[in-house]
Amino acid sequence: MAFLPPEGDLTIGFAHAAYQLRDEFLTRGRAAKSFEVRSLDELRERAPEADVLVVSGLWRNDLLPRLPKLRFIQSISAGTDQFDKAAIGAAGVRLASAQGGNERAVAEHAMSLILALTRQIHFARDNQTKQSWRPMIGDRALREDELGGKTLVIVGLGRIGLRLAKLAAAFDMRVIGVRRSAEPQPHVEAVVHPDKLAEVVAGADFVALTCPLTPETEGLIDARILGAMRPSAFLINVARGRVVDEMALLDALGNSSIAGAGLDCFHEEPLPPISPFWRMPQVIVTPHSAGETRAYEGNVVDILLDNLDRLARGEAGLRNQIV
Repeated sequence: MAFLPPEGDLTIGFAHAAYQLRDEFLTRGRAAKSFEVRSLDELRERAPEADVLVVSGLWRNDLLPRLPKLRFIQSISAGTDQFDKAAIGAAGVRLASAQGGNERAVAEHAMSLILALTRQIHFARDNQTKQSWRPMIGDRALREDELGGKTLVIVGLGRIGLRLAKLAAAFDMRVIGVRRSAEPQPHVEAVVHPDKLAEVVAGADFVALTCPLTPETEGLIDARILGAMRPSAFLINVARGRVVDEMALLDALGNSSIAGAGLDCFHEEPLPPISPFWRMPQVIVTPHSAGETRAYEGNVVDILLDNLDRLARGEAGLRNQIV
């Protein structure tokens, strides 16, 4: 028996609060029927119609027993920690991520944060809001800086981390990578095991997190690692909020044991108004937008269609297969 119904009988549900995924899908001339929902309540109502769901943040694992037709989930994001993989596999459902769909966007966002912190764009914007023309600075330690010769430690050398390394190399930065396998990589001077993380961050001007959230990386950046960083160093997080111990980071920023941070993700999102991160001038907050570009819907639909075609051909392997 075919894993999926014939395309003309296939129903695909797109579930996201903002992305225009169904609009993109409809430009591709495919025969499958489709619908789009924008909220969890809408998803709960319409998901039982779907043979395929394209979903990420709206997914809840308690949906699974109520979806008798579901055969395939295409995650909209590279991260899949919200999905109960064992239960999905036991239900005979396949799961694939959108890994690679935002590698260029996230790497560019991380580089933008590095540049903004180095050139003090956040302080300039604050001064613009106050209509304050900052005078020239006599204290060299307080001035904007240059990236050439600076050391960037990248934690996680997947597609995003390797693209960030390429961008950093173009600015004449020295790049050290952290990951479990130590094979040499382009644009990376050295690759070290995570158990050497405290040693390498001690020499870093920037520490960028591009790793997935796993049991091994949850809380990886804790008080010990932050304490090993230079007072002049910056932390960049475009990974997942829970990779960082937020209380330890607030302490490090509050006592100036690191210089600042560029943060795109947090334990709680949206970031609550009471969060101290909002009010720290040495921190740039972005709203988990590193992967958002005008190209993203097209990138995700490319992965979806590739996987639908593989399933239609009866292939066992999926692009970015998780289950």
